[in-house]
Amino acid sequence: MEVLFKILLVIASIGLITAVLLQKGKSAGLAGAISGGAEHLFGKQKARGLDLLLSRVTTGFAIAFILLAVLVAYAVNKL
Repeated sequence: MEVLFKILLVIASIGLITAVLLQKGKSAGLAGAISGGAEHLFGKQKARGLDLLLSRVTTGFAIAFILLAVLVAYAVNKL
């Protein structure tokens, strides 16, 4: 069971890395951080299409990674 959790953890981590690297950068530099945050807060930029899909996939892989990491830690300490 521990080996299965470790394999799934590796798959989730590779998926998370891939999903993050496929996303576009939101802004560049300090000026982009200030104006980009305001645009995101007031809803001027809405994610559509591939950006929305990658955002949701990244969230899913992150949740799976955290849960699997906790399960692997529990399985290793239990033995």
